[in-house]
Amino acid sequence: MMKFYHLGLAADWEYDSDFLQMIEEKARASGLETLAIWPESVEDISSRLREQQIGFHYILDRASLSSPEFNDLIWLAQKQGTIIFDPPEKVHRAADKATMHLEFISQGILTPYTIILPPFEQNASLEGLGLDLSAVGHPFVIKPASFTGGGMGVIKDGSSLEDIQRARQEFPLDKYLIQEKIEPKILDGRRFWFRVFFSWGLIQAAWWNDETHIYKELTREEITNYNLQVLFNLAEKIQRICELNFFSTEIVLDKKNRLIVVDYVNEICDMRLQSRHDDGVPDRLVERIAESLIAFIRGEKLW
Repeated sequence: MMKFYHLGLAADWEYDSDFLQMIEEKARASGLETLAIWPESVEDISSRLREQQIGFHYILDRASLSSPEFNDLIWLAQKQGTIIFDPPEKVHRAADKATMHLEFISQGILTPYTIILPPFEQNASLEGLGLDLSAVGHPFVIKPASFTGGGMGVIKDGSSLEDIQRARQEFPLDKYLIQEKIEPKILDGRRFWFRVFFSWGLIQAAWWNDETHIYKELTREEITNYNLQVLFNLAEKIQRICELNFFSTEIVLDKKNRLIVVDYVNEICDMRLQSRHDDGVPDRLVERIAESLIAFIRGEKLW
């Protein structure tokens, strides 16, 4: 007889263990059975899934994008009707910053002025592209369209064509974005840079210092005093575009009082706890994300 789990938790990063443990505890308290799937067990669990010894109603996939050995598991689960958070095809689309940039501006979302360049391997020379850097200003940001986990490959102080060419060769198969550098408004000793989390219908926002990478939860009083409800409206709009159940986005109130989305969709959110890592996410915020997942599975709402 097939053994069904309410939720599979696929992860390949050791620092996800606290987040997964939090989900497991909340699932257990709600009478839900979970199964954690790590690299050392994925082959065995995939085999059991293939032989229909086990099955999943849902899988939270935090592994297949970075670890191909999980692809078979996700494919088998989808074939059997498991709901994946989030489906690989949607994750890959949302992870492409070039695609999201065009989608955002078509929907009226403010973004940094951006030039999108083809992959270096496809078009090595910048000649013939009509590249005019005057509109992005100096310095400018250079980032690959897809390979930017943890800021990987991002140059925040580009100033020349040589900088662009060096960057493009780091990930020669990827498109590149050349972007205006956005400076946040500074008021009451705060940099108005925010990270907003969307998780299964729940939206939470936090101050995020782009220089120190330190979070502070945004309070209701601050939302009212600084008229920041629009952060939540923007997150809803972004969710309708990317169609992910769980993601974060970075939004900046700049010196001209414009709310600009600077990091479009972070499809695999870093869920390290602030109580254990200085640059981690506030614990209560992570806890509510775990609660929103369990509530979704149970068909409930917490907000």
